[in-house]
Amino acid sequence: MTTYTRLSAFDREEISRGISAEETFAATARRIHRHTSTVTREVRAVSPYRHCYRAEKGEARALSLRPKGRKKKLDTNEHLRAYVYAKLRIEWSPVEIAERLKAEYPLDKDMRVSHETIYQHLYCLPRGELRKELMRGLRWEQKRRLSRAARHARRQRIQDIVSISERPKEAEGRIVPGHWEGDLIVGKDRASALGTLVERTTRLTLLVPLKEKDAFAVRTAFAKAFKRIPLCMKKTLTYDRGSEMSEHRLFSAETKIAVFFADPYSPWQRGTNENTNGLIRQYFPKGTDFREVPLAAIREAERRLNSRPRKALGFHTPSEKFESLITGRAVALAA
Repeated sequence: MTTYTRLSAFDREEISRGISAEETFAATARRIHRHTSTVTREVRAVSPYRHCYRAEKGEARALSLRPKGRKKKLDTNEHLRAYVYAKLRIEWSPVEIAERLKAEYPLDKDMRVSHETIYQHLYCLPRGELRKELMRGLRWEQKRRLSRAARHARRQRIQDIVSISERPKEAEGRIVPGHWEGDLIVGKDRASALGTLVERTTRLTLLVPLKEKDAFAVRTAFAKAFKRIPLCMKKTLTYDRGSEMSEHRLFSAETKIAVFFADPYSPWQRGTNENTNGLIRQYFPKGTDFREVPLAAIREAERRLNSRPRKALGFHTPSEKFESLITGRAVALAA
């Protein structure tokens, strides 16, 4: 017989992450080894709006419904509380703190606390600078408070997602060219963005200026960028699950490029794009407002990226490899 256990603070964090990644309740439930109905009841009990669910509110509600029992260790043990607070301030996670306590105080039972208790303690702290300071390093997906209107607005969902698992097998390797990966690099205060498209075989990179970050602007800008690419080099595009690609069906109809979506929290499935974004940050560091970057600067950064020799290409450049594949003529490195 299966023993029932209550949802933990960690479970609620995972539910919140799943909602942010637009997972179904069933997918989230499988990931945390729970029944779908458990996840559904939890979300509906906390908020009538799915995307307004917050793990913090769920945990506070659960604690308020539990019978009042003895005080927690962190409320009564000042030495333990001071240790936990000190580690939270240097951005250790509750799991790391709990496990480190076992190693540092193997014989002192008073210096033991579970990561679940640490989470509960943080959620029960009154609002203020202390709570803000201690929770700053937690690995949750939303670090800013949204406005009331934003909290009650439903996030745009991507319809008819085609998973990366259905992508042609030839795209998994890098032998057959024409398979691309895409992403956005977000600018200062998340108010602007730059589109990035990278061909997996040659690492050829297209930098796409964007007037806005919405789905229409991204679709039209990406389609325009791909007009520079020969038809034989346009087969698939792998993207993350950002809502800016919610018009993927229109994009595919216009460009004849099939769009596949990576799994949530799986950046390695778009590793070429992730690595290239790191190179792009050398030209446009964090905090850049892309609305103020002239088109000439973007084109120059693109030219430099495609003219840089890459170890993975035998120190040829992406432009050289791309040209070689199009023309059928090998490019020799200069002596």
